[in-house]
Amino acid sequence: MRIKETSLNGVFLITPHIIKDQRGYFFESFKRKLFNKSSIPIEFAQENHSFSYKGTFRGLHYQLNFPQGKLISVAVGRVVDFVVDIRKGSPTFGKSESFILDDIMHESLYISEGFAHGFYVESDQAIFKYKCTESYHPEDEYGINWNDSELRLGLTNKDPLVSEKDQLLPKLKNIDQNLLPTFN
Repeated sequence: MRIKETSLNGVFLITPHIIKDQRGYFFESFKRKLFNKSSIPIEFAQENHSFSYKGTFRGLHYQLNFPQGKLISVAVGRVVDFVVDIRKGSPTFGKSESFILDDIMHESLYISEGFAHGFYVESDQAIFKYKCTESYHPEDEYGINWNDSELRLGLTNKDPLVSEKDQLLPKLKNIDQNLLPTFN
């Protein structure tokens, strides 16, 4: 397993060593020693699974008072995963990065607290899994509109399937600064 910090401080791409033979494959998806070495939390409060169809965009979400670090992966299918740095005072504030997560490479991503997160489903269907360092508090959910051109997500589908709630999310520049996390 290889853990590499991305261009966004606090976001790590985790690439497993996959062993394949005629029976199938095997890989380690978690190793405490390596996670500790990279300062990735090893205790989680909640694990979620979502099922989505091709063309679905979920996000971009974040929590403010009960922030969540997230360890994410795709069990079935292929998604483009998006992370946006929304930490006031961060040198990469407003910057985004995207990652392909699928059931072939089995890479996972750890996203620290203070980032907005979303994903777009490229395969016919996808099962997306994520462990969170904090429980979900619906009253503490915030988000940024997926279609905010200043984020430069590079999404090729200009008409994805997006929930009504997510369609109403504001652009980053229109969010009250008191509703954004602070860079530590």
